[in-house]
Amino acid sequence: MHVRLYTGRGCHLCETARAELARLREELRFELEEVDVTGDPELERRYRELLPVVEADGERVSVYRVDEEALRARAAGAG
Repeated sequence: MHVRLYTGRGCHLCETARAELARLREELRFELEEVDVTGDPELERRYRELLPVVEADGERVSVYRVDEEALRARAAGAG
């Protein structure tokens, strides 16, 4: 599973999400990519008000926080 975390500079919720994903990554064994939307007009428009945004295999699984249950379901193939 490939997980993408959209973050922004100065986003304290993003820091929390980053730590939660690091913890879950050990258990669920997924690839993690972080994308900072800061300074990219298109990414800012699409994601800034929702940060952090977590996608798994290209599908959004959570905004504002890490939805651990949804991520576990994706990892198990149930989502």
